[in-house]
Amino acid sequence: MLSPGGVSAALLLAAVLTTSEALKEGECEVCVTFLGKFYGSLQEHKVDLNSGDVEKALLKSCGAAKGKENRFCYYIGATSDAATKMINEVSKPLSYHVPVDRICEKLKKKDSQICELKYDKQLDLSSVDLKKLKVKDLKKILEEWGESCKGCAEKSDFIRKITELMPKYAPAAARARTDL
Repeated sequence: MLSPGGVSAALLLAAVLTTSEALKEGECEVCVTFLGKFYGSLQEHKVDLNSGDVEKALLKSCGAAKGKENRFCYYIGATSDAATKMINEVSKPLSYHVPVDRICEKLKKKDSQICELKYDKQLDLSSVDLKKLKVKDLKKILEEWGESCKGCAEKSDFIRKITELMPKYAPAAARARTDL
């Protein structure tokens, strides 16, 4: 028989254990965002929420994913080059309408790398001084746009290419820029 003090200690321990497993604000950013958008698209397209259809849609969605979202898909085994397969850990709970953050909590227990993924900070192209950025960052801007700079040897070449393409990929930023 537990004493009243023992019962309260057991309840306190149980409360601490359950809150430590819950996701903290900003944790599993890529997982929560990607799966949230994915679940929204399933509902929007009125996909039958059985495990098989959700899995097919997830594989299709991951095929188009880039950057950190592609890395997330790799970790859960939804890319062709993935070493592990944890797709069922996502598709089955989604088919039962389990909240996305709960799914990410369970994925974190299986592979902590999933929750270490964070989106890169987005540059404000309307106000950033391109001349002060590193070449690596300039290349990243072009890569996000799906462009490359063949024959670019110097920083000024990358800046010129970005300013040429800015009206196509970031028209608002191109209009706001007056220094170029």
